[in-house]
Amino acid sequence: MRDYEKEWLDKQVELLRLKMLLDEKKKKEQSQNPVTSPPQSVQNKPETLNDVLQKLNNLIGMENIKEEVNTLVNFLKIQKLRQDKGLTAIPLTLHSVFCGSPGTGKTTVARLMGQIYKQIGILSKGHLVETDRSGMVAGYIGHTAQQVDKLVQSALDGVLFIDEAYTLEPEDASGNDFGQEAIDTLLKRMEDYRDRLVVIVAGYTGEMERFVDSNPGLKSRFSRHFYFEDYEPQELIAMFEQQCQKYGFQLDPAARTILLDKFTELYSIRDDSFGNGRLVRNIFERTVSQQANRLVKITNLSVEMMRMLLAEDIDFE
Repeated sequence: MRDYEKEWLDKQVELLRLKMLLDEKKKKEQSQNPVTSPPQSVQNKPETLNDVLQKLNNLIGMENIKEEVNTLVNFLKIQKLRQDKGLTAIPLTLHSVFCGSPGTGKTTVARLMGQIYKQIGILSKGHLVETDRSGMVAGYIGHTAQQVDKLVQSALDGVLFIDEAYTLEPEDASGNDFGQEAIDTLLKRMEDYRDRLVVIVAGYTGEMERFVDSNPGLKSRFSRHFYFEDYEPQELIAMFEQQCQKYGFQLDPAARTILLDKFTELYSIRDDSFGNGRLVRNIFERTVSQQANRLVKITNLSVEMMRMLLAEDIDFE
């Protein structure tokens, strides 16, 4: 392969990697800095409740989550109709606990929940604001409450999503830990804005159960739990193929067999560090890099050759 061809191929691989990073960054920025939607006249089509539910139901796996969310939506729709007819609606807290390992889709579902609540008429914006302990807890007395207030204000009329929320109440917390101040401030603001704010706390199942049980105020407000299960091998391979389709690659049958065997092995020995969706994305990125190492040695590359991921490209290290 000529030098200029190798340089071109290297640039294509780097562009793909940057595109994937930008996609992830864009999703995070949109959730943290929600922007007002453009006028309906410049939108192709306003999103409906059915559109949002279709996005949920199209997600790979999560069958138990889909069933629970659809049941909740049906309940909320009937409660809305009861109110419209002058009947008494049943009080219901929408603050939720998302339990599960990293990479199981908790943030994705939280974002869709905000849009669902918007379409039903519970929230006027339905945007998602993401944070964690570092975004809530300061190192000085009084600053933590200010940070929590700022987050709550940015999330009003939408959803505040707190990842790894259990770190706000460490098992070995000392008297100098300001996590409790963050919790106390959050609980007060949840009451102050009970009609304008939905809070979702997320993290490992055992840790989140300990966290909620540690405080009567948390336990009374977070009575709804959603359990996100680890992705099974067939679901992991489906996610890998989804990445291939998104970025214009095709998975060779032999490569698919190797991937499925490895996902099956990793699933059978999984622990709390099992990456789920993040594992798939990491393997995909490494596989594309390995393919580039193979292709640079070939002259006269065709489009088909650049699209195909072979067994020798699969990289788990």
